[in-house]
Formats: sequence, structure tokens, C-alpha cells
Amino acid sequence: MKQQNFMIGIVGFGGMGNWHRELIDSIDGLEVAGIYDIKESRVKYAGEVGIKAYESLDALLEDEQIDIVLVSTPNDLHKSIAIKAMEAGKNVVSEKPVTLCSKDLQEMTDASQKTGMFFTVHQNRRWDEDFLTIKKLYDERLLGDVFRIESRVHGSRGIPGDWRQEKEHGGGMVLDWGVHLLDQILLMMGNTKLKTVYAAVTHVTNQLVDDGFTAELKFENGVEVMVEVGTNNFINLPRWYVLGANGTAVIEDWNLNGRIVRAAGKDETDVVPVRTAAGLTKTMAPRREDTIQKQELPVVKSDIKDFYRNVMKVIEKKEEPKIKLTEVMRVMNLMEAIFESAEENKVVHFE
Repeated sequence: MKQQNFMIGIVGFGGMGNWHRELIDSIDGLEVAGIYDIKESRVKYAGEVGIKAYESLDALLEDEQIDIVLVSTPNDLHKSIAIKAMEAGKNVVSEKPVTLCSKDLQEMTDASQKTGMFFTVHQNRRWDEDFLTIKKLYDERLLGDVFRIESRVHGSRGIPGDWRQEKEHGGGMVLDWGVHLLDQILLMMGNTKLKTVYAAVTHVTNQLVDDGFTAELKFENGVEVMVEVGTNNFINLPRWYVLGANGTAVIEDWNLNGRIVRAAGKDETDVVPVRTAAGLTKTMAPRREDTIQKQELPVVKSDIKDFYRNVMKVIEKKEEPKIKLTEVMRVMNLMEAIFESAEENKVVHFE
């Protein structure tokens, strides 16, 4: 039987709130004290899975046994609930995006500093193994000097038919998926300055919020990054495509199907042309097999439970937070730059 040291209250018990409950149930030292949700169906479900349902947000915050409040409501409610929880003496984990703009995030950061309560954001896709594998390739220069990275997620069902379709609740793909992909790229690039941003958004299936976007990011070290989210793509492009001076890597999907192809250090001095539909080409002729090396991806394993393990250690003052508010603010500023670039059709100078 696991030792239970920290109690967490969940505000907003929808799909992600319940995902957290299931995860927390498998983490030593952490237990769900109860939930609060305005929907009767979710209150009923909480009872079915043996979880207490508080009659109000105030009742949850007044429970002295609760150490941590998880905010997993629609995005526009994160700020008010998080600040109220911190003022009630609770540490706070907010679902992403933490809020709708950098001004709101600063208010939340100020509340954390004023109250002394720990406040962080569930940027869970820092633990995605596809991302960690690409980061390893980049950090260890396994492709030589990387000059371009393409990061995509594609779907074909549009935006889910809930509050994510509504601008006032913080809907749209920049805030929903961009917050993940941009966080991954900024984490990968470390302290390298992002110089310029050029972006476009789409409104194929939704006119109120962006249902997709493409952003071209240029970093101070010369690396160009393309980040793309699409919700009307019936043929998916690769999740990752990375070009280096000495090779190329591709990850096709969430299952980490992919490969690395690198130069073997043997030059082709006599290239044989290939026939295309209307002519010959040497430039686009495939390499001979003896001049390339094909390798499997060096897959990096991870454990998402480490997020909450870190939260508990931070509260105990035994570790630094894995997700820092300065990093969250940088992502928020970048999302705002993407909106500015798309709206005004211009290059935005970022850092």
C-alpha cells in the first residue's frame, strides 16, 4: 500500500481531469481528495469511481487536507481559479495553456510570489518519447549540424465540438496544440535566441478560432524550424523531419516509426542519372547504398509520472521545478507573436 503524503483537489473533471485522476492513482505519495465540477454528469461519474465531489469551489478550497489544486477547466477560467486557490493557501497545477495571454500569466505569477505557493503548468508533452528522441539527435549532433526541423501534428476531424471551438474560452489550435509543439522546440533550443517568427492560420472548418496554423521560426544559430498543426488533413505528413549536414531523420507517427539515414563518408564521384517523366536528373538521383548508413532511431524512454513526482519534491523544497514559469511565459509570448504575424501578414522580430 502506497504512502499518501499529498492530497490533490481537481477543479474541472472532464476528460483531462479524469486522465489526471487515473495517473495520480498510480503515483506513490499522492492521492485525489475530491473534485469539483459544475456538470451533474461529472459529479455522478466521480461517485461511480469512488471520488468525493465538493458542492462548490469554496468548499474544495476550504478543505485543509488539500495541498495541491489541479485546474483542468476551460482555458479562460484558469487564471481566476488558480489565483483564488493560491490565495487560499494551495499549491496549483494548471492545465495548458496556462491562460489566454501574457498579461494574465503575469498576474498568476505575481500571485504565486505574493502568496509563496508553488504554481506550475502541466506541459506534459515534454515527456513525449518522439520529442525526447529528436532532442537527443539534436543535442548529440547525430546528424551533424542541424539546419532545419519540421514538427507537425495532423488530424482530419476538425476541432472537437465543445468549448475548444469558442474564442472566448480560449479555443483554437495555437493555444491547444501550438502550446505543446512550441514548448518542445524552445526547450530543445535552450538559450538560443529566437530571432523571427512568420505564421499563417487556417479557418477551414471553423470561422471563430484557428483550426490550424503554420509557423516558421528562425533562431540565432541559423536553425530554421517549421511548426504545423492541421485538423483537416486526411493524409498525415511525418510527426518530425530533421535535416542535418550529415544526414536526415524522420519520425512518422506517435508509435515512433521512423529511421535515420546518414552519409557513410564515401563520396559518389560518378553519379548515374535517373529518368523522370520528361527528362534526366543527376541532382535528384538516389545515392548508392554503399555511400549511406541506415540506422534505427535512438529511442528515449520516459515516465509522465515524473511530472507529479517533481511537483511534490518542489513543495518539499528538494528539487527545482522541471517546468519554470519563465519558460511558460516565453511560450505564451511566442503564441502571441504567431497571432500577430498571421493577423498582420508580417515577420515578427521576437528576441
